[in-house]
Amino acid sequence: MSNTDVAEILKLPVEERLRLVELIWESLVANPSAVPLGDAHRAVIDERIAEHERNPDDVATRDEVLAEARRG
Repeated sequence: MSNTDVAEILKLPVEERLRLVELIWESLVANPSAVPLGDAHRAVIDERIAEHERNPDDVATRDEVLAEARRG
């Protein structure tokens, strides 16, 4: 993609740029194994899995997570 292409995209109205973001995101979600995962992200995931394995009962319900998100 050229700088000219990017400049043209940035001129689009917000709604159209958001739609492009949605389309790009959907294309990534369709094939998650193709998305590269960096070492730092892998380390965080590995640590969270290890923490869950140490304390499997220390979890939040869906409702608790949603309530916290709405407060934040």
